[in-house]
Amino acid sequence: MKSKELRVLEENKLKEEILALQKQHFVLRMQKKSPEFKNTAQLKIGRRSIARAKTILREKDKAV
Repeated sequence: MKSKELRVLEENKLKEEILALQKQHFVLRMQKKSPEFKNTAQLKIGRRSIARAKTILREKDKAV
């Protein structure tokens, strides 16, 4: 998701999105161990998506 899309979400939905991204990243990390895994860039994208969502959640906490 893009930053604009994440900023529109409520805190509960944002936390759910972070959890889903973390699960997806975990699956990718496990797939990385298999020799068929080719797209290692997905790991970087997933890590940055999690960081982006956590940053926006932190901004919302600070604003209140």
